[in-house]
Amino acid sequence: MADSPTAAGTLPRVPGEIKVLICAAFVIAIGFGLIAPVLPQFARSFDVGIVAAGFIVSVFAVTRLAFAPASGRMTDRLGEPVVYVGGVLVVAVSTLLCAVADGYVQLLFFRALGGIGSTMFTVSAMALITRLAPPQIRGRISGYYATAFLTGNIAGPVLGGLVAGFGYRLPFFIYGGALVVAAAIVYFSLLGVGGRRRARTTDLRPKLGFRAALASPVYRACLASGFANGWSTFGVRVALVPLFAVQTFSNGVAIAGISLALFAAGNAATLGLGGRLADTWGRRGPVLAGLATASIATLLFGFADTVPLFIALSVLAGAGTGLMNPAQQAAVADVVGQDHQGGQALAGFQMATDLGAIAGPVAAGLLADAYGYGWAFAATGLVGLLGTATWLGVPPSRSAPAAG
Repeated sequence: MADSPTAAGTLPRVPGEIKVLICAAFVIAIGFGLIAPVLPQFARSFDVGIVAAGFIVSVFAVTRLAFAPASGRMTDRLGEPVVYVGGVLVVAVSTLLCAVADGYVQLLFFRALGGIGSTMFTVSAMALITRLAPPQIRGRISGYYATAFLTGNIAGPVLGGLVAGFGYRLPFFIYGGALVVAAAIVYFSLLGVGGRRRARTTDLRPKLGFRAALASPVYRACLASGFANGWSTFGVRVALVPLFAVQTFSNGVAIAGISLALFAAGNAATLGLGGRLADTWGRRGPVLAGLATASIATLLFGFADTVPLFIALSVLAGAGTGLMNPAQQAAVADVVGQDHQGGQALAGFQMATDLGAIAGPVAAGLLADAYGYGWAFAATGLVGLLGTATWLGVPPSRSAPAAG
């Protein structure tokens, strides 16, 4: 397809089913943000050390990564709505069980179970959006979906701080209940009597496996940029940036919180723009510009010896990440296409991101311990720039041909 602007006034509407998924994404994200501030503290209440408390957070990502291939196969076999509702319910049950856990081992097991449910609804939601989103507005829809998650993740910790005074267990009860409500809304919208698109017992679309998707240079570029984004945004930013702020600045705890908040603000400011640019001018441009910007900003963090520079780099990194994400998600959907069952290919993309989120803090942490934070941030920025480079060979079209 030629790299030309989309004609004004001809864009299709966002399907109602996708609007439901966007609303559910907000509920899920706000609940996740609700428990995030208290989870490590809840683990410490069972008289375990800092490493064990941190592993409570990591085990969720580890089980997401391990179970992603099975989630892709389940999505192809059972249909997206069934796996989505099932995944949300698994997270709901595991969260409610966390609320009544009476020991560290129980809490660890229940959080691991939640990671399985998380990958189920993540992969199935990506597959459902890929199937239902009109190709002309895939970038915009990816931006809307990401904005819902981001807004929930910003609001969640605020609410979590308000209810934390009532004990560590209450946020888990609230989140579990909210997930049950979200699952019910999606069920009645997509599977229930009032649903306009029921899950099909037989899906005759051909399956697009991971190996077949790898034949596409666009998909390979998405894996590389997804890994880099996971390494930096979901890994190093959460694990190392706050520690760097505390070590570097006198009021480092407050500065770290402001940094993370302004990263999210920068992200939110450019998500919509990234989606529109992806639909209008193509996927490659926003990914190249956004990932390069975020990577360079991250690389420079090690030289941020003043608060204004540190804050400015945080905003810049957030803006770059927001610019790239909708285009990247839309590019993955382009490869799968509406005529394929793409659960396994979509699971592969999620695994690349999760792998980066797991490997990034470990590798960068080792570098920080051995050589200082400057080397850790430089390595993270280099990973991002290598991911950016893989997009130089991607055609500058609005959509990529679906893999065969």
